Amino acid sequence: MCGRFVRAVSLEDIADEFGVDTPSFDLSPSYNIAPSQDIAVIVNGGKKSLALCKWGLIPSWAKDPKIGYKMINARAETVAEKPSFRSSFKKHRILIPATGFYEWKKEGRFKVPFHISLKSGKPFGFAGLLSLWTSPEMKQICTCTIITTSANDLLLDIHDRMPVIIQKTDEEKWLNSTEQDKDALLGMLTPYPSDEMDYCTVSSSVNSPTHNSPDCIKPL
Repeated sequence: MCGRFVRAVSLEDIADEFGVDTPSFDLSPSYNIAPSQDIAVIVNGGKKSLALCKWGLIPSWAKDPKIGYKMINARAETVAEKPSFRSSFKKHRILIPATGFYEWKKEGRFKVPFHISLKSGKPFGFAGLLSLWTSPEMKQICTCTIITTSANDLLLDIHDRMPVIIQKTDEEKWLNSTEQDKDALLGMLTPYPSDEMDYCTVSSSVNSPTHNSPDCIKPL
């Protein structure tokens, strides 16, 4: 799964990396992003742009917004068929910019946190899905989820799942809502190459989402 991630660069840097305009809103770099927080996502409504979205997808048909707490991830193996995600998979695919993510490995009675990133140090885009949910007060809320797949060989010793990172060459196609080739889209939801990734052990202070500083990603 993916329950915490890092965006250690500014939105201006994200805009440059993904070829979008700098947004009117601002979010500071964040080193311990947790579910239910507002995050920056890249959408394509005819033109790529950055938007704010709440992490934890609420399907448009949901009666209770608390379902979003259970929808922070969608499995690549079932995302095209599961009722909670299939409509978003067809029409509302997004990228979620990040520079790293956390995973915990169980060692005896403890869980040891690891920070995982690309060897290049560059930002990347998680495969994500978006849903617009309307509250009983008729307020529209943008919500999203991160798609996960089986872990690559590098990370398998830590956890059996990892978030999907979309290859640069696939980003435009993934974002293009007119792309409806299910097999082609599912073919993008594969483990990222092990030889392009790295990880390190970090402080257990990341266990609390209230701890949000560059120290979170500092190797022990």
